[in-house]
Amino acid sequence: MNKDIPANGQQPFFRSTEAPSPHRHLEQRPVAELLTLINQEDQSVAPAVERSIPQIAAFAEAAAERMLKGGRLFYIGAGTSGRLGILDASECPPTYGVPPGLVVGIIAGGTEAIQNAVEGAEDDREQGWKDLEAYHISDLDVVLGIAASGTTPYVIAALAACRARGIATGSLCCNSGAPISREADFPIEVVVGPEVVTGSTRMKSGTAQKLVLNMISTTVMIRMGRVEDNKMVHMKLANDKLVDRGVQMLMERAGIRDYGEARDVLLRHGSVKKALESLAK
Repeated sequence: MNKDIPANGQQPFFRSTEAPSPHRHLEQRPVAELLTLINQEDQSVAPAVERSIPQIAAFAEAAAERMLKGGRLFYIGAGTSGRLGILDASECPPTYGVPPGLVVGIIAGGTEAIQNAVEGAEDDREQGWKDLEAYHISDLDVVLGIAASGTTPYVIAALAACRARGIATGSLCCNSGAPISREADFPIEVVVGPEVVTGSTRMKSGTAQKLVLNMISTTVMIRMGRVEDNKMVHMKLANDKLVDRGVQMLMERAGIRDYGEARDVLLRHGSVKKALESLAK
């Protein structure tokens, strides 16, 4: 159940993400006990991510370098992994004020797969590169393939196609020595072990992937100058909460004491950064 048999006749690949759960007879457990088990397993995720920081750093540095030169960051995955990539990409424009196309999330099966499973999409070895090619991807860009198992054909084939064309690649999976790692210039393996529900990689594996993607995008955006001190000075003023946050930032940074005055200045210029630049002139 947890082994993939390669076509080249090599030893089968062992997937710890598919190993049997150490917790038995879950259907017989009371709710509080189930929640405790899940919480205890979740506590192992952050240390697993910590052990992978050198790998994460190598990819983040490579991504920032290319993006500072005009490149883009692509996430590509299937199922939960694809959805997490889309989530992280979609949060970059409002948080950091970057164009929507700077960080791109691609999922096997297209937009339909964001909410519904698209049968067979993750096994299509040709579509991944086609989906990337639709964005006119080039060797300025960098691609992170995301697959909890590390064996998803859609993702692995897409990375292989990128490497054949001189496009920098990274991978993010939750198994040691996974096939996807062999197609990545910058492999990241966060080994979290068996899930509470055997094979349900939306749980610990998904949590690990979310943490790593947060780390990558946040670090890259800081390196690109989208954060000053610890503030999101380029964030989009998309709602009242963010306007209020921007006003507080502007009052603190510019020494404006009147809330209404700071709000007027902020809304006139559209971002904290632009308002500060205007006041400095």
